[in-house]
Amino acid sequence: MSPLSGPDNNNAAIRFDIKEVGRVKTVREFIVLAENMPSCINGQIVAFDGGLRGIVMGFTEQDVQILILGPKAHIKAGDKVYSKAQSLYLPVGNAFVGRIVNALCEPVDGKGPIAADEEYLVFRDAPGIMDRSTVERTLESGTRIIDTIMPLALGQRQLLVGDRQTGKTTVTTDAIINQKGNNVICIYCSIGKPYSTLVKTISLFEEKGVFDYSLIVSGVASTSVGEQYLAPYTAAMLGEYFMLNGKDVLVVFDDLTRHAWIYRQISLLLNRAPGREAYPGDIFYLHSQLMERAAQMNPELGGGAMTFLPIVETLQGDVTGYIPTNLVSMTDGQIYFSTALFNKGIRPAIDVGLSVSRIGNRAQWSSMKGPSRSLRLEYLQYKELLQMTQLRTTELSKEAQKKLRRGEAITELLIQDKNNPVPMEQQVIDMYALNREVLDELPREEIRKFKNDFYRKIREWFPNLPQQLRDSKIIVDESIANLEEAIYFYFNQENKQ
Repeated sequence: MSPLSGPDNNNAAIRFDIKEVGRVKTVREFIVLAENMPSCINGQIVAFDGGLRGIVMGFTEQDVQILILGPKAHIKAGDKVYSKAQSLYLPVGNAFVGRIVNALCEPVDGKGPIAADEEYLVFRDAPGIMDRSTVERTLESGTRIIDTIMPLALGQRQLLVGDRQTGKTTVTTDAIINQKGNNVICIYCSIGKPYSTLVKTISLFEEKGVFDYSLIVSGVASTSVGEQYLAPYTAAMLGEYFMLNGKDVLVVFDDLTRHAWIYRQISLLLNRAPGREAYPGDIFYLHSQLMERAAQMNPELGGGAMTFLPIVETLQGDVTGYIPTNLVSMTDGQIYFSTALFNKGIRPAIDVGLSVSRIGNRAQWSSMKGPSRSLRLEYLQYKELLQMTQLRTTELSKEAQKKLRRGEAITELLIQDKNNPVPMEQQVIDMYALNREVLDELPREEIRKFKNDFYRKIREWFPNLPQQLRDSKIIVDESIANLEEAIYFYFNQENKQ
C-alpha cells in the first residue's frame, strides 16, 4: 500500500497543492499591496479569492505590489492572496485564428470556448542571434507608396508615426486585408482604443473575409488597466506560437502611445520616480523588450517570421517626443504620416522625406527595384520644385515644367483609396508604365482611369503575365514584350475607341 493512500480509498493518491498565502493590505485603484508573501518574484501570477488574477509588478521592503488583471471589484483589505511561484502562462493554438480574445486569451466574441494546443509564457525572451536568419522575403502591404519607396520585409519592425486621424490604422488594416492568400497569419492588437473603433475594425474584417487567417486581441479602453498593459505581450505570444511552428505572422499594435500612458499610470501608483514627461525610467526597456520579439527564424527552427507594425501617435507633428523617439530608435524604419498632406486630400498621407525602411530593400522584388529606384528622389525633387514655384510669376523653363508634370503623375499614381490594397504584380506593371514616361503628359483624370483600367486590360490580353511576375519576381524579355505591346495598344488604340 502506498504511504499516500488510505485503506478505504482504493489506493487513490492524495494530491498536495502547495501555495503561499498572503493578505491584501491596501487597494490603490488597480494596484494591490499584499503582505506576508516573502517568496514572490517579479512577473509571477497570483490569485485572489473569487478567481481574479494579478501579476507581481514590484516590491517594497514589506509588501508585494500586484497589478490586477481584471475588474477591481470585491477586492478589499484582509482578503487572501495565493501564489504558486509560477510565471504567467496563457493558452495558444491554431483554434485562435478567426476569434476575438482579451489579454488573458479568453474569448470575447460570444462564440464559445477555444481549444488550446499549448500554454506559452507571456513574457518570453526574444529569439537569440543564432536563432535568427537574414530577412529576404517581401511583406506585401498593398499600399503603393510603401511597396515602391519604403518596402517591408517579413521579420521586420516598421513604425507608423503621426498625429491622430491621419490614416495610420487604415494602412495597417489594408496590409492585413492584403495578406489574403499569402499564407500570413495576422494579429490585430487594440490597446486603449474606444470600443466603437474596434467594432468598425471587426466589421471591416468580416466584410473582407479577414478572419479566415486573422485574430484580434482586444485591450480596449473599457477593459481593465491590467489587461490593456498585458495586451501587446499577449499578441506577441500568440504570434510566437505560429512563428515557432514555421508560419509567417503579421502583428499590428494599435497603439503603443496609449500603452505608454497606461504604464505611466501604473508606475505612478507604484510610487516609482517619474522622469521625462512623467514616464518611468524603464519605459524604454518596456517597449524594446517587446520589439525584439519580431524575428525571421532559421530554417532549422522552422523558418517562420513575425513582423511588427507598431503605431505611435504624435502631438502636432512633433516626432521628437519621448515615446516616438524611443520607438524610432528600436525599429527598422518608420513611416511618417503628415497632417498637412492629409488635409490636402493626399491618401495615404505619407511624408516620403521623413519615412524610411532600413532593411526592406533587401527583400523587394527585383522587378520593382528597377522602376522604383529613382522614384523617391524624383518625388522629393518635385515637392521642392513645387514649393519654389508656387509664388513664381515668370514662365518656367521646359525642364522645370517636365519635372512638375512628372511629379504630378507620380503623385496621382501613388494616391490610393482606403480598404483597397493593390496586388504587387499590378504595382510592378504600373511602375513599368511610369518608368516608360507614358503617364507624364496625361491629365490627372486620365491617370486615375489608367490605374483602374490598365491592369484589368492586361489580364484580358495577357492572362498569364500577372502570375509570371508573381512567380519569378523579375521582368523577363517575354514580359517586357507583352508590357510594351499592352502600353502601345492601350494608349494608341484603346483610348481612340
